[in-house]
Parts: sequence; C-alpha cells; structure tokens
Amino acid sequence: MLKKDLILRSPAELAIGVENITDGHFGAVLSRAGVGKTGFLVQIGLTQLLSDEKILHISLDDPMEKINLRYDEAYASLVDSIGYVDPQKAVRLWESIKHNKVGISYTESTFDTDKIRDYLKSFKKADLTLPTILVIDGLDFDADLTEILEDLKQLNQEFSIAIWLSMKSHREEPLSQEGFPVQLANHEALVDKAIFLMPVDNKIEAVVLKDGDKTDQKFTLDPATMMPVE
Repeated sequence: MLKKDLILRSPAELAIGVENITDGHFGAVLSRAGVGKTGFLVQIGLTQLLSDEKILHISLDDPMEKINLRYDEAYASLVDSIGYVDPQKAVRLWESIKHNKVGISYTESTFDTDKIRDYLKSFKKADLTLPTILVIDGLDFDADLTEILEDLKQLNQEFSIAIWLSMKSHREEPLSQEGFPVQLANHEALVDKAIFLMPVDNKIEAVVLKDGDKTDQKFTLDPATMMPVE
C-alpha cells in the first residue's frame, strides 16, 4: 500500500505515468543548468524501484556517493509528501528496494557503451533479471553524440531496456518551430518522450514536449523537492 501511495505522488507518475516510463526507446529530461534534470531523472528511477524493478543509473557529473544520496533524499521527499508515515515502515521499505539500483560514475573520457553492454550481459550470464531502465545523466548534447546514441540504440534493442537521458539547454538559444530546445530538435526522431523543466515564479514548470496524448501538458513542481505542487 505504501509503495502505491508513493508512486501516486511521484512527479514521474504525474508527467509520464509509471506504465509509460519503460514504454519506448529513449526519453529525455531537458532544462538549463541547475533547474532540476538530475532530480527528475532520480524520481523516474525511484518510481521504477517502487514498482519492484531494477535500474541502472549512470552519471557523468556525480560520484557514486552523491548518486546514492540523491536517491535517499528523493525517497524522503516522497515519503514526506504523503503525510504521516510510520518511520520504521518507511525505512524498511527503502532498505528492501534500494539494492535494485546500481549507480555507476563515469567521466566524459571514461564513458564507454561497451562497458555498459558488458555489464548488462553479466545479468544474462548470471540468469538475473535485467534493469528495466538505464538513466544516463551528463552527456554533452552540444557535442556530436551520433556514435554514442547509435550504440545506445543498439543496447535498447539488444536488452529491451528503456533509456532516459538528461539534456542541458541554454537560455540564449532559440527554440525550434515545434518549441524544442536545439538539443532535442537535433535528435527528435530518436526520442519518444521528453520533459522540459523551466523555472517560473520560484517554481518549476514541467512541460511534456513529446509523449503522444500527454504532449503539451504542464505541471508545477517544488524546486527544492521536485514534488508536485497542488
């Protein structure tokens, strides 16, 4: 029951829908620096953990310790958002699901899709359940990522794993005719789902840029916790 209550409060459930997080090939969370891309990606990952799924979270910006801390804080924010919860019950739940998250820290120079492929193959060799999503936070979409994205597309097909990416946009860059930041416009055909986070009146406005019938829907989030604002 607690898992269900927490999922229903998740901004990922609100903007995407838990059943849609893995329904597709590539998803993207876009914003300017410091607005909340990583926090929203963590909420996507956390929603999968609460659904008893495994996730692989790769960061090119944060060390492992910070990745783990971000998940701890995101879980605490979700728990706080639903009102009083027995603290021991909340701790037991987190202890029972957090081991399904694997965090890996890379730099731009050490990031290697072959390493990711080998890691996913190790699940198959050990007859273990594969992660349902691969979160990659920190790829530089101002650079030419053609080869990396092609490799990731092959991973998606080979392991049936949904891939969620962060894309950093820039204030001074004009949007495309469709209203997309250039980082998304350059890879529009690849991305099935896209959420654009924008600071508005001390809050964050989450706009669904791509996702079928949900496209153009808007949601307001608390910038400190990423929780939906009523």
